[in-house]
Amino acid sequence: MSERHGLDATDIRILSAVQKHGQLSKTRLAEIVNLSPTPCWARLTRLKAAGYIRGYHADIALDRIADVTRVVVTVSLAHHRKSDFDRFEAHIREIDEITGCIATGGGMDYVMTVLVPSLAAFQNLMDSLLAAELGIERYMTYIVTREVKSAPPNLARLAARTGN
Repeated sequence: MSERHGLDATDIRILSAVQKHGQLSKTRLAEIVNLSPTPCWARLTRLKAAGYIRGYHADIALDRIADVTRVVVTVSLAHHRKSDFDRFEAHIREIDEITGCIATGGGMDYVMTVLVPSLAAFQNLMDSLLAAELGIERYMTYIVTREVKSAPPNLARLAARTGN
């Protein structure tokens, strides 16, 4: 499958299982992967040590905790020097309300996901970003009305395509 990364089909099944279920007992992981517990656990330990697993996370039902407004924001910077990108990215990493930020090629430099309690809070956040003189030339906001799909990738399919 993905020999260039040193992974075989069993490794991919293990990674898929922990991606879907999070931390599992040795016995439960072995059942899902269809491998005896000791070698399965040894493989999991090797995958962790090699950096294939960065951590375990819970999928929290935010709507049960608080009313949240989710906004997607595209940002274009005025200048495209490394120092401009570095300054913007360092600032963004410090803002809790910005839960995701990816750098993109093409028309916009960044796409951010922002979670705030209200549109007024979002506007305050954007005002503070503009006041921070981060070199933002323009931004576009998109209010998320509903989440259609949010899923992890199918590792077996990705690994199969990589191996070709």
